[in-house]
Amino acid sequence: MSGDYDVILAGGGLANGLIAWELRRCQPQLKVLLVEEQATLGGNHTWSFHQHDLDAAEQAWLEPLVVKRWDHYRVHFPTFSRRLPSGYASITSERFSEVLSPVLGKTLMMATRIASLTPREVLLDNGDVLHARAVIDGRGAVPSSQLVLGRQAFVGQMLRLRQPHGLSGPILMDARVEQADGYRFVYLLPFSEHQVLIEDTHYIDEQPLAIERLRGNIARYAQAQGWEIAEVLREEQGMLPITLAGDIDGFWAEAEGLPRSGLRAGLFHCTTGYSLPHAVRLARWLGQFAQIDADRLFEALRRRSLGQWRHQRFYRLLNRMLFLAGQPADRWQVMQRFYRLPEGLIERFYAEHLGLLDKLRIVSGKPPVPVGAAVAAALRFSPHHFERPA
Repeated sequence: MSGDYDVILAGGGLANGLIAWELRRCQPQLKVLLVEEQATLGGNHTWSFHQHDLDAAEQAWLEPLVVKRWDHYRVHFPTFSRRLPSGYASITSERFSEVLSPVLGKTLMMATRIASLTPREVLLDNGDVLHARAVIDGRGAVPSSQLVLGRQAFVGQMLRLRQPHGLSGPILMDARVEQADGYRFVYLLPFSEHQVLIEDTHYIDEQPLAIERLRGNIARYAQAQGWEIAEVLREEQGMLPITLAGDIDGFWAEAEGLPRSGLRAGLFHCTTGYSLPHAVRLARWLGQFAQIDADRLFEALRRRSLGQWRHQRFYRLLNRMLFLAGQPADRWQVMQRFYRLPEGLIERFYAEHLGLLDKLRIVSGKPPVPVGAAVAAALRFSPHHFERPA
């Protein structure tokens, strides 16, 4: 079997699914194919975003995929709690697949494994070869010797409770839990009166976490709230990259001319790991991309990623302070201090719209970690002192 396409999207996750959706809307004349290993689009995920992460046009475009919106959220730390009157919304992989699959129709090739890729060719596991003017690889984050990373590891369970949980909105961070190997918090999304997603989340260095341990943490947290679990509806788990430093030119050199999207292109908030706003903007940008060609598309995506890398320089500095300054069990103090800042600054932080005064406000005053360690962490792996890992 052989096929000739304008665009082949490798992977049916968030970024490539949105790209296919927008290309279908804006450039229906293109022959597009999306190849996904699983039987459904989107995998097993919940993606969320803050109200100010997207502009009005982007919000309207995304609205068919939104499962739930809230008008506030809360955070809890050992000595401080706060309610923030800022909107928050979530998309589930079920809704993602439910909306996109009928629209994309014959554009989809599901339950199909990819053996290898080149910028214009896809070799399937069964030996079939597919050809395109451009292939876009969106199969998630890829290991790279050019990046210094921390990790955000989590296990989440969508639970049906026997009694109402009593939550009026999300709890983005409940750090009133045992701290040990790194910054740990519990993340909660109440989707209905009896249904809640609970994620046990850890900002860690390299060591893997036992999944059973995180599942146990979820069960103990629910019990501590007085909640009786009637049913585990589904479970998701992940390991999101948190960027500390790197050589972005070297990172893209590893792609060998193959266009990339999503996490594989380094397009995500490097402190929170949130990728949805970047995926939305990338899809809408590609919807207007003229003269599809692998070489032109690779260079355009590379430049876009490099621009984002430069834009997030301050965030990587904060990441180094979070991961490298102070003892792992004390890292929660960095986040507690951050959430004492003005509401508008917090919104701009998540939306990646920090101004100079915002940055000065974040780093001014007495740091929640030893001053010497904070300075050393800020300078380590700085752009002028980056050392590639052995």
